[in-house]
Amino acid sequence: MLDVIWIVICAALVLLMQAGFTCLETGLVRNKNSINVAIKNLMDLCLSGAIFWLFGFGLMFGSSFLGLLGTDNFLFSGDYTPMQYAFFLFQVMFCGTAITIVSGAVAERMSFVGYGLISIMVASVIYPVTGHWAWGGFLDGDVQGWLGQLGFIDFAGSTVVHSVGGWCALAAVIIIGPRVGRFENNEKIPGSSLPLSVLGALILLFGWFGFNGGSTLAANDSIPLI
Repeated sequence: MLDVIWIVICAALVLLMQAGFTCLETGLVRNKNSINVAIKNLMDLCLSGAIFWLFGFGLMFGSSFLGLLGTDNFLFSGDYTPMQYAFFLFQVMFCGTAITIVSGAVAERMSFVGYGLISIMVASVIYPVTGHWAWGGFLDGDVQGWLGQLGFIDFAGSTVVHSVGGWCALAAVIIIGPRVGRFENNEKIPGSSLPLSVLGALILLFGWFGFNGGSTLAANDSIPLI
């Protein structure tokens, strides 16, 4: 029971990171765009949660098809143990974090609808499928993804969450192109509130205790070292 409580607390800390991302990004964009950026952060969390529950979790942690993707556990509900429910909640928060990484890279430069489509694509296909390669089978304690079977280890999402989010962000900004005028003639685009962005950074730091510590999936003596 202590393990379940620890994972749920850590899931809440990872959720708090969404507030950190929101503060960080809205503080660094211009006033006229701060509301747009804030709503995008709320929207991607809601979209990713619904899609991950619908079929993303199944693609990521369901019974493996050739180590490439999961084939069951869709519409996550039914007869699961408290630990499995806690694990699901924790992974929903991870999915939201992966998508929000893209938000900061395209802030002020992508329409609301365009960003919504990216959120759907990442939550429904890119994140769960690549996540299955490394973490497939974790729900049952059995490594099934093709990368995991090769010995690949990703303890707390440095590749599955952060690298995937970063590569998606890079692809988006390559398509969008440079921020015209941002680095020309010594012009500056001031943020709306630097103190708010600093607060966001500190909230993110606090959330990391849950992101990394919760990845033990157990309340044990390895947490202080992590």
